Amino acid sequence: MTTEPLSSKGTILIIDDEKVILDLTSIVLRNRGYTVFTASDAIAGLNELELHQPQLVLLDYMMPVMDGLTALREIKERFPDSYVIMFTGKGNEEIAVELMKAGASDYILKPFNNQDLVERIENVLRIRRVELRNRELTLERERLLAEIEEWNRQLEARVQEKTEALQRAQAEIVQSEKLASLGYLSAGMAHEIRNPLNSITLFAQLVKSGFDDPELLGYVDKILKEVDRIDETMRKLLDASKRPRYQLSEVRIDRIIEATLEVFKPQASLYHVDVVRDFRNIPPPFQADQAEIEQIFTNLFLNAIHEMRDGGVLTVSLDHDGEELSVRVSDTGGGIAPENLSKIFDPFFTTKTSGSGLGLAVVLRIVKTYHGRISVEKSDSSGTTFLIRLPLASG
Repeated sequence: MTTEPLSSKGTILIIDDEKVILDLTSIVLRNRGYTVFTASDAIAGLNELELHQPQLVLLDYMMPVMDGLTALREIKERFPDSYVIMFTGKGNEEIAVELMKAGASDYILKPFNNQDLVERIENVLRIRRVELRNRELTLERERLLAEIEEWNRQLEARVQEKTEALQRAQAEIVQSEKLASLGYLSAGMAHEIRNPLNSITLFAQLVKSGFDDPELLGYVDKILKEVDRIDETMRKLLDASKRPRYQLSEVRIDRIIEATLEVFKPQASLYHVDVVRDFRNIPPPFQADQAEIEQIFTNLFLNAIHEMRDGGVLTVSLDHDGEELSVRVSDTGGGIAPENLSKIFDPFFTTKTSGSGLGLAVVLRIVKTYHGRISVEKSDSSGTTFLIRLPLASG
């Protein structure tokens, strides 16, 4: 910014190789209240510009060393806030037009009268004030627009965050309602179904004791086997809806994961599934029932390997932030169909040709028992990732 006395009407640099013009013009402008600097050639003038950065430059076109047009272009490039009025001789109107195209704000023909010079200067300085103010307003407008855009982006992000939180809360409410309904239903079914099953078992055993025919005995064995299968389904249904007997102890989830992976080692080898462990931060022990935590990973690993019958990679990632642990179980199978994502935790829902469809319902019940969360973080043609979060203060 230009430093000038408070009483000054403005700062002006005169560049002219004619000493008479320099002296007389300086006297006129100082008498009118302007702060005036002078230079006898363009090189010296550029040094004065660097030092004082005046508001206006009176620049002669015909000068030694560096002509006015060259100096004008240098000034407009290096000092765009310094406006320029060119001095030209009579008969040089075409040159004057060229100077205006190069960036001069006005031109004055020599010789000139003092009143015309002052009026031209005042007019250019007035235009300069308006243009610089417009530039400031434009920059301020751009800054405000950028701030508004950033506020909108932050607002959209917060709305998105709140919407996702609401959706998660609604999904958890739906899951809780489903589990509550399932608990009520399964408790009644267990009572109503197991009594007839016990009777069927007793009668089948009695019938079996009276047969010698191997074929008939085979039929009875099949009846007993199907009874056992129904009873097993009822047990799983109860596990999915109601917490069975449990015993809390200090558990190390990394060791549970390792032990469960060891159980599935033969299946992984059979289907050419590679296992990758990504244990970034081992969580500290926390209070839980070991069998329940094992059941989570048994069901997830079983489902993952089932999706990779032609080979793939099972990745288990483990991390914690001091408050909760996170486990990601990823496969490289074909993914879950989008229309099925909202139903995978529903009891009896399955896309397999065999199985009860209760595995993930059991996982959901156990995770919620420990005040945790489970979700499908990703599922597409490259595979599926389940994310489990459990508070380290569970119990």
